[in-house]
Amino acid sequence: MQIPDYDKALYYTLWGQWDDLLVLMVRTNDDMLSKKIQIFLHAYHYSLDQTKVVESHDTLLYYIDHAMKYTPAAVMEV
Repeated sequence: MQIPDYDKALYYTLWGQWDDLLVLMVRTNDDMLSKKIQIFLHAYHYSLDQTKVVESHDTLLYYIDHAMKYTPAAVMEV
């Protein structure tokens, strides 16, 4: 069973698994998701302004939520 990138991104973002999120950023085929992850990770590691970190985090979560609405649910084959 293949777990969609959006599910992985949501899980990694909510649980603070930044290394896995970075790997997903490089491997995903969704350029917009990759860019949102890049912006968030950059703000998280380098920004001194906490509001930038929170805004980029929220923007990433909003994009993931939006994209998941248009992605079919993963179906396990038995």
